[in-house]
Amino acid sequence: MYEQKGKYLMRTTINIPDQVMAELLKFTRASSKTEAVSAALKDWVNRQRIQKIKSLRGKIKIDLNIDELRSREIKELQNE
Repeated sequence: MYEQKGKYLMRTTINIPDQVMAELLKFTRASSKTEAVSAALKDWVNRQRIQKIKSLRGKIKIDLNIDELRSREIKELQNE
């Protein structure tokens, strides 16, 4: 691990087929392979998070009133 511009990074070696990397660079419009792979990994992680949240649909009972939530938010903003 090393630090660059205040971020901790992990250097790794991976084998990616040339055609896959070419497509990845094309779709991400990244200026480097590192940037392209990083963007793809961030996108994959975000998609997994979304799927996890979607899987909770119907499993969590939340009894919320939109007007009550808005009023709470207004009060919080006024207290800042």
